[in-house]
Amino acid sequence: MDDHATPTETPADTEILDVVLIGGGIMSATLGAMIAALQPDWSMALLERLDRVAAESSDPWNNAGTGHSGLCELNYMPDPGDAGKAAEIASMFALSRQFWAGLAERGALADTGFVTATPHMDVVFGERDVDYLRRRFETLRALPAFVAMEYSEDPAVIANWAPLLMAGRKPGQPVAATRFEAGTDVDFGALTGSLVRAMTDAGARVRTGHEVKGLRRDADGIWTVTGRDRNGKRRFTVRARFVFVGAGGYALKLLQRARIPEVRGYGVFPVGAQFLRTDNPEVVARHEAKVYSQALLGAPPMSVPHLDKRNVGGESSLLFGPYATFSTRLLRHGRLIDLFATLRLTNIVVLVAAGLQNLPLVRYLIGELLATRRRKFAQLQRFYPQADPADWYLVQAGQRAQLVKPDLDRVGVLTMGTELVTGADGTIAGLLGASPGASTAPAIMIELLERCFPQQRSGWEAGLRQLVPGYAEGSNSHSTGPDAAAGTGK
Repeated sequence: MDDHATPTETPADTEILDVVLIGGGIMSATLGAMIAALQPDWSMALLERLDRVAAESSDPWNNAGTGHSGLCELNYMPDPGDAGKAAEIASMFALSRQFWAGLAERGALADTGFVTATPHMDVVFGERDVDYLRRRFETLRALPAFVAMEYSEDPAVIANWAPLLMAGRKPGQPVAATRFEAGTDVDFGALTGSLVRAMTDAGARVRTGHEVKGLRRDADGIWTVTGRDRNGKRRFTVRARFVFVGAGGYALKLLQRARIPEVRGYGVFPVGAQFLRTDNPEVVARHEAKVYSQALLGAPPMSVPHLDKRNVGGESSLLFGPYATFSTRLLRHGRLIDLFATLRLTNIVVLVAAGLQNLPLVRYLIGELLATRRRKFAQLQRFYPQADPADWYLVQAGQRAQLVKPDLDRVGVLTMGTELVTGADGTIAGLLGASPGASTAPAIMIELLERCFPQQRSGWEAGLRQLVPGYAEGSNSHSTGPDAAAGTGK
């Protein structure tokens, strides 16, 4: 299949929208709410294949709900002396909170109960990891965003911070922990719903049950979006000057169908997750934190274990995991043929090369798939020695499509973050990859506006600074392709 864009003849007369958003998750909702605030006269529609928004990765039980801010994610700092990635994520999450607060001040975000104050912690065991955490803490506390972080190697102090971690633990084992009291648990499902309501209040249309099947740029430069109404079983056609593909695991497939050369050679590697969950109020009441630790020796960074307090719909639970799963589906509610639909002659070699370079990941996934419940529970007991199997049950979380990219030196590389892809003319964009995307959505969408709408940029700058006081142009933190796009010409 040719991945290069080829304009076609203009279809029959159809209303031309300014913006179409594909996918009803946090990314489309963030961009829609941002455009509604900056350019309320633009026409906009959101198309979601399922019967409600936030039903995939943004659903609160399909993710860990951590407000990713570099406080506890050890995989952001494999070198304890290099705080670059952690500081970048902290800065981006600060922009997120400013954006949400800015919408709330305008009255556009009526429900702000999606954020719950939850301390972020790390705990490690053994002399090697204790030394690592101590050096990480010394590096981070020199930065303003981390100045309130605490550190201790005293079991009594750690027990006060998180009683479940220390109760019943054998004495004498080297242990250390960091704690940041002002961390957050985020219900991204509730947040997505609030952002979508902000869009609709400004006049945007939301169409659930609408699955996009085709993307085509016509001779007049307008995109034609076609698909199927899953409820009425009818075909639909929408035309728009700008299209954003925020469809999670389906984003690459749709960008391939749009035939933009920017994704030529790109592939995806699907990874799912399970968690152990308890709703026992006596257990839940004893743990008021999100506690991360080091991945087991030989395990990939995505497997970082954590014991999380979750607050969803006014109810509290604890989650522990993740335990990796594998499926050829690219969405939890996807199809088994999803992965195969993304294969092209241009990306097969890239995927094979990335797989050969990540054999430890393959072995880890096989081990996880073969793991018994007893073995999984033993991992929880490493965190919580007195855990009772009767209190915990396995739940399936969301599906992630990790991005695989072409590379001049290694042919193909597996990436663990998110990447914003924009067409050369700025009329189409999409987001590929996984964590920490939800937590950093506003920063990513600001970059999208800068790259795809250069003609509107100066007019929007004052509004952006009002919404997001920490906004600064030219972040390029998720860039791919040209630094400056030609824009939509609106």
